[in-house]
Amino acid sequence: MRTATTIEAAGGESWSEQTDFVVEAEKLGLDICWVAEAWGSDAPSALGFYAARTDHMLLGSAVMQVGTRTPVALAQTAITLSNLSGGRFVLGLGPSGPQVMEGLHGVPFARPLARVRETVEIVRQAMEGAKISYSGSEFHIPLPGGDARPMRLSLRAEHRIPVYLAALSPAMLRLTGQVADGWLGTSFVPEGAAEAYFAPLDEGLARSGRSRADVDVCQGAEVSFAPDEEALSAMVAGRKKELAFSLGGMGSASTNFYNQAYSRQGWAEVAADVRERWQAGDRDGAVRLVTDEMVLATTLIGTEDMVRQRLRVWRDAGVDTVRLYPAGDSLDARLATLGRAIELVREVGGAP
Repeated sequence: MRTATTIEAAGGESWSEQTDFVVEAEKLGLDICWVAEAWGSDAPSALGFYAARTDHMLLGSAVMQVGTRTPVALAQTAITLSNLSGGRFVLGLGPSGPQVMEGLHGVPFARPLARVRETVEIVRQAMEGAKISYSGSEFHIPLPGGDARPMRLSLRAEHRIPVYLAALSPAMLRLTGQVADGWLGTSFVPEGAAEAYFAPLDEGLARSGRSRADVDVCQGAEVSFAPDEEALSAMVAGRKKELAFSLGGMGSASTNFYNQAYSRQGWAEVAADVRERWQAGDRDGAVRLVTDEMVLATTLIGTEDMVRQRLRVWRDAGVDTVRLYPAGDSLDARLATLGRAIELVREVGGAP
C-alpha cells in the first residue's frame, strides 16, 4: 500500500508551517500529497509552490471542482503542473455539491455525471495534443454557429497525467471505474464497502474491459494514536461533532452525499436523524446521536495495535493508497503521528 495525505492550503495555519509539513512529509517517505480546494484557497497555486519545494513525492489536486473551470483550462493547468514538477502531478477532479457550486460559484449543479464524464474526455483529448473537437450534452468545442475551428494547445504534456475522480454515489463510482485511473474516496467503512462502493466501481470497470488492478483505490481517514482507553474515549468524543457536521451540514437541504454514503453502509436511520436535528438547529442533539462505532469505523483512531489491525482490514478490503490525516496540536506532533502511520502502512501493506 502507498501512503498519502490531503492538506487544505493554509487552512487555519500559516503558509510557512504548512510548507514545512509538506517538505518534512516527503522526508518521512510519504508517496502522495493531495491539496484540497473546497471553498478555501485554490489548489494549483499551492501545488506549483510545493512542486518547487519537493523532489520526488507525487502532488495531486483533491479536488479541482468540475464546472468552476472549463475542461481545457483544467488540461492547461494539469499539463503546466506536470511539466514543471517533472511528471509528479496527479489530476484529481470531482463534481463537488450543490451548495458549493450554486451557492458559492453560481454554477448549476444539474447533470454532474455528464459534466464530469465530458470533462474527462475533453481533458484527455487536450493532454494528448490533439485538436480539441467535442460535441456533447454539456460542452461544445468549438462553439457551433461561428467561424471558429478546432485548436490544439501549444503546450505539450511531457509526462502521462493520471486522472482520479472523487466519488461517493453509485453512479459516480461506475463512471470512475469506466474512465479514471484512480478513485478518491471518503466515509469509507471497509466492512460495508463491498456493496456500497466496490460493486458499482467494479461494474464500471467491467464496462470498460478493466479490472480492479487498473485503478488506484485511495481512501482517507484521520489517524491518531491513543496511549490508553481513557485517551481513546476522549478522542472519539471529540470527533463526533465533525461527523455530525458531515452528516447534517454538508451539501444542501436536498443533497448530502456523505449522509447517503453512511446510509448505504448500515447507518441509514442514525444518519437521517442526525441530519434532521442538525438542519433544525439542534447541533448538540445531532452530535449525541453519533455513536462511537461510527467514528471508529471510518477513522484510523486507536491504540497502535488497533490502528495496525484496521490497516489490515483496509488492505484486505481492497485499498491501494491510504490517505492519512494526522492529528496533533503542533507541527511536530502531526509529523510524529504521520511518520508512525507511514511505518505501520509499510509494515501491513509492504513498501510501494
